[in-house]
Amino acid sequence: MSPTRSALALGLLLCVSGLAAQSAPADPRAALRKRAEGDTPLIADTFELCDRVGGRITGTPAMDRAVQWATEKLKAAGVDSVDTESFTVPFLWIPGTAEVAATAPESFPVRAVAAPGTASTQGPIETKLVDVGAGLAADWAKAGTATSGAIALVHTKEMKTFEDLFDEYMRAGPLMKAAAHAQVKGLLLQSTRPRGLLYQHPMVFGRSPGTLPVVLVSREHAERLAWLADRTEVRVRMDVVNRIGPMFDGMNVVGEIRGKEKPEEVVVLGAHLDSWALGTGAEDNGVNAALVIDVARAFKELGLQPRRTVRFVLFAGEEQGMWGSAGYVERHKAELDRHAGVVIFDVGSGRTRGFFVSGRPELRTGLAKALSIYSGMGAAAHSLEGVDGTDNFDFLLSGVPNFVADQDPAPYLPDYHAESDVPDRVNVKEARRNAGLAATLVWSLANSPVAIPKRLTRTEVDALLVKTKLVEQMQGFEQWEDWKAGRRGFPAGP
Repeated sequence: MSPTRSALALGLLLCVSGLAAQSAPADPRAALRKRAEGDTPLIADTFELCDRVGGRITGTPAMDRAVQWATEKLKAAGVDSVDTESFTVPFLWIPGTAEVAATAPESFPVRAVAAPGTASTQGPIETKLVDVGAGLAADWAKAGTATSGAIALVHTKEMKTFEDLFDEYMRAGPLMKAAAHAQVKGLLLQSTRPRGLLYQHPMVFGRSPGTLPVVLVSREHAERLAWLADRTEVRVRMDVVNRIGPMFDGMNVVGEIRGKEKPEEVVVLGAHLDSWALGTGAEDNGVNAALVIDVARAFKELGLQPRRTVRFVLFAGEEQGMWGSAGYVERHKAELDRHAGVVIFDVGSGRTRGFFVSGRPELRTGLAKALSIYSGMGAAAHSLEGVDGTDNFDFLLSGVPNFVADQDPAPYLPDYHAESDVPDRVNVKEARRNAGLAATLVWSLANSPVAIPKRLTRTEVDALLVKTKLVEQMQGFEQWEDWKAGRRGFPAGP
């Protein structure tokens, strides 16, 4: 063979080899799993987002940088399109400074941080401290008129489980109402974390900011104040400055791989990009924002073109009340009938044990089939428990099938909203496994030949909310009136 013909043959061989490398694998689910559990950019992206951008409160320049970061990452992944979509946040809340100190009978500083959604003091306050125990109705009644004009100290138990966290959220509304009725000037809320750890626990969930200054104080300082208050009068100085503003627009990031056969039908993989800013938002929820991007990257690297369109959505405004996902649902309400499913990850790097299907047992069989390459992922692994508090919620209200990763909370809860929520805390092995599960499920939903489930009607959603006992949670999160008034959720039909 002549040198010229040899070169041509070699070039042809290399070209064919290159095409073969880019062609879709024979078993896409196995390929997605193998890739995810290997050396992918998932963890490097998590560190880059958290350590370079930092904590990301919606409405801040840091959040703007995060949106730009995510947009560039999705473009680099090679998806078919990347856009930002605006949505409305009812009010702006950004922490400024929170200074608390005992001034009598001893003077010492108290570690404190403002509770999201709550008011500023409008200048320093110095007044007596009243210990109101756990802040229950009987505790306020026992304190009587001594609370008027005082700063109240509220005790908590150490948080160790999701049930503890749920109780903490559900007591916020009644506590704020009781404090206002008692005419206190401010609240000191004992941290539920030991060893001086502070975290940002929202106390306001509706469409208007709170009117009372509230700070979380270190567990140990709260105990010292309580010990003193049990023996003598204690005076406390409190000065809180938060930036509170009117309604504003946030931005979601939406990347898309168009379906080859049914592009009008959509599967969403989502996680929230925003975070509070004491730590750098790794477990909540930077690692899963990176997961969404890495699944998009996996599809493109493996040459996978699904039947249905896949949207990779990074929501903002989740920490303020899931406003980003609510905005997505409102913007896309005309196409919700064509949403085959929504997959959400929001519990850090905890091991995924199954998925919550929020009261829809008919979804379990498809889940089991999609995830059959993973042991322990049969139908029974997928919980019927209803989920409120993350970005599936407005999809649930709109009757769209939604799948929320049921993750082990052990790596997540100790650092939830806390100073310690940094990327070094991420469980690398489980984060990679989670990415594989997400990719496998999304591919299966997007490539399934089975017709997409019918969207639930309003009557059916109402029944589901009762069955899954979500009504109480919605009332506690100030969502119930919005649902009843039609301001949240767009279910099918009557």
